[in-house]
Parts: sequence; C-alpha cells; structure tokens
Amino acid sequence: MNNSRVDYSELVHALQENKQGKANELLEELLYRLKDYLQVVLNATEREAEECTQQAFLDVFEQIKKDNIREEKYIFSYMIRACRHEYFRHSKEQHRFNNPMEDHQEHLVDPAEQFTNLMDKDRQEILEACLDELRESSRKFIEYFIDEPDTTTKEASAHFDISGANVRTKKSRILNRLHHCFKRKWRQ
Repeated sequence: MNNSRVDYSELVHALQENKQGKANELLEELLYRLKDYLQVVLNATEREAEECTQQAFLDVFEQIKKDNIREEKYIFSYMIRACRHEYFRHSKEQHRFNNPMEDHQEHLVDPAEQFTNLMDKDRQEILEACLDELRESSRKFIEYFIDEPDTTTKEASAHFDISGANVRTKKSRILNRLHHCFKRKWRQ
C-alpha cells in the first residue's frame, strides 16, 4: 500500500451517500495508513493501533453522518488527529500516563526512529514474502533457526536427523537464497 493519497474527500461523500463499495475500498486504504501512523510515530502496538483506529473512525463517522465535516479534503488530517487523541486517551486509561497528555511529548518517537520503525516493518514484510517463495521443507528448516536462534549445529542435526555438515550447508544455501530474494525485493 504505497499510495500517497492525502485527499480522502471521496470517502466523506461515499459515506454520506451510502456507497458501500467505494467507502469500503477507501476505508481499507485509510485505516491501514492510520494504523501504520500510530505504530510508527507513537510506537503503538498492533492491537492498540487497531483499537484506536476503529474507535477514532467511529467518532469521525458520527460527525460525517451529522454533516459536521466542513472541509472534506482535510478528512485525512482530521482522522490522524482523532487517532492520535484516541491513542493518548487509551494510554491514559491503561494508566500509562498520570499527567495531562501535553506533558508526554517524550512519548512521541523521534523522526529518525520513525524511519527505523518503517524500515523494520518493510524488512519484515519482505522477509515473509521471501520465506513464502521457499519450498516447504526449506522454509520449515530455516524457520526452526528463526524460532530457535540459540540452537547449535549439533541440536539441529539431531532435530532434522542429518549430519552437522549437512545442517551447515543447507542453512548456508537457504540463507543465501533469502539474501538474494531480499535484495531483489528491496530494490523494487
């Protein structure tokens, strides 16, 4: 979802006119971006981002239905603010904050860390796609090492009932394939 859309005024019109198909299409894109914003900028967990985004949308949807949105073209920034406030409200309810929200500027993730969070998320998605390209036996083999990073060659040899040399060779070849797949997909 690399869409750089900022104007979601079509969404407001689709919701007001009960155009379900168009509204759902735009909502899927918008909600994805809002959850991503909460996770990257405010360091929300996936579950928190999901909950806060849904609640913020319900609040904004009520305003749309009441025809209280004056400038439809700014609905995206309105939704961002609604999500941010919902996340802070949620965090306060979870007793993370005992002071007013304005006192928690340090909770915001600095721009360099936001970039790192985005990169980590992108890398994870690419790795998952590359793992999906492997044959099932190779994927199970390498996932064993992902799930058990401290495993020794001897332990893996016993687990897979193959020699230690075969474990090292197979692991090296699979990692090499993943590395090349990752580089190819990263450039896309």
